[in-house]
Amino acid sequence: MAQLRYLVIHCTATPEGREVTGADIRHWHCDPKPKGNGWRQVGYTDIFHLNGGVERLVANNEDANVDPWEITNGAAGYNSVSRHVVYVGGLAKDGKTPKDTRTLEQRKAMERYVKSFHRKFPDIPIIGHRDLPGVTKACPSFDVAQWLREIGVK
Repeated sequence: MAQLRYLVIHCTATPEGREVTGADIRHWHCDPKPKGNGWRQVGYTDIFHLNGGVERLVANNEDANVDPWEITNGAAGYNSVSRHVVYVGGLAKDGKTPKDTRTLEQRKAMERYVKSFHRKFPDIPIIGHRDLPGVTKACPSFDVAQWLREIGVK
């Protein structure tokens, strides 16, 4: 068990408007190679759907520790000290260009989630995947620090 150090926000890196299910994530992450990544666990605790629904993918006891059964595979080197969440989208309709594709419903759901998290854990940084050291991806395709300021967190 490790102390929780980050809430990391990701995108599914899928085209704007294309829904992704929790089952899709499980297949992508846990199916054997070459169809999936062959991981034992998915990359995210929760997924924010296009309609604003929030689906729990991995049980979490909502405390400030990351128990072994709560570890997800969101970012190598940070999994045992982070909670990883993901919104559906992150790419323009071309499926290649990074874009903040969050729907109004997703934005509202994410804001509720992040504000609740911040109330419980005010000292734990909330960051985007791309903000982790050594990460070269555009994920989550928006500036998390700027968004946090816009919604009054931090």
